[in-house]
Amino acid sequence: MAAGDVSTSGEMTASSSDKKPNNPKEEAVIPPYMKAVSGSLGGMMEACCLQPIDVIKTRLQLDRVGQYRGILHCGTTIAKKEGVRALWKGLTPFATHLTLKYTLRMGSNAVLQVALKDSQTGKLSTSSRMMAGFGAGVLEALVIVTPFEVVKIRLQQQRGLAREVLKYKGPIHCATSIVREEGLFGLWAGAAPTVMRNGINQAAMFTAKNAFDVVLWKKHEGDGRVLQPWQSMISGFLAGTAGPICTGPFDVVKTRLMAQIRSVETGEVKYKGMFHALRTIFAEEGLLALWKGLLPRLMRIPPGQAIMWAVADQVIGLYERRYLHHAHV
Repeated sequence: MAAGDVSTSGEMTASSSDKKPNNPKEEAVIPPYMKAVSGSLGGMMEACCLQPIDVIKTRLQLDRVGQYRGILHCGTTIAKKEGVRALWKGLTPFATHLTLKYTLRMGSNAVLQVALKDSQTGKLSTSSRMMAGFGAGVLEALVIVTPFEVVKIRLQQQRGLAREVLKYKGPIHCATSIVREEGLFGLWAGAAPTVMRNGINQAAMFTAKNAFDVVLWKKHEGDGRVLQPWQSMISGFLAGTAGPICTGPFDVVKTRLMAQIRSVETGEVKYKGMFHALRTIFAEEGLLALWKGLLPRLMRIPPGQAIMWAVADQVIGLYERRYLHHAHV
């Protein structure tokens, strides 16, 4: 009887041990909503810190006559002529845009990564990680980025601060004016290059960020470790450098398409679409014009990713350590 009990007990122990995960790191899955929360907090911090660089980038990209001689000259000119506050023009739509964008980006990327994992091994291949990043980039471009950037760019291209001389009095007035004058799809001007830019950017960024975390810090998702903020900033900064170089032409075209307004006399616009804009800019301004604003983009995007990931990794890491890692100890 005792022997049978021991045998049964041994079988139960073996059976229960078989049910334990062989590799806790692989079983620890961070829920998409936590990724979304981490992205929203990181986005708010990034917007407040880096808005002036985005204003300068937009002004440089819209400068067709050489009014600005470079980044510093552009920034000082804006501050002198329009006041320091002008460097934070469009902050409300920019901060809202970044918060919503990162919430959607991080959440949708997490959902797509789960969907694209190998059903047998539970692992995510590099190609699947890139596909998830591209999908998240396309989704954010269509749902969030395009309409918010149209409003932001229209506000940023205005000269001066006096409300009486400004066509658009604020974000809501700008959006309603565009819809009234250009139709609802006026808010989605430049959608095609935005989709290409964001899709490629996020495919590269998520893949590179994961690679740098593993190579530099031996950090694997779900292992319960929390990177130091400076470690996250280095990984995020490096991951954010490739995208702007590869997608420069799409960003310039996006800005030109979003900024243009139909002529009062003819009702026509200069650029008919993405490919027409690429050809026109190349023909009129030369090849390098397609990379206008690259330096301020490199000054904004990699530091922006550094700031965002420093915040996001802390949120995600604390969740891992508190809920996932302890659950598997």
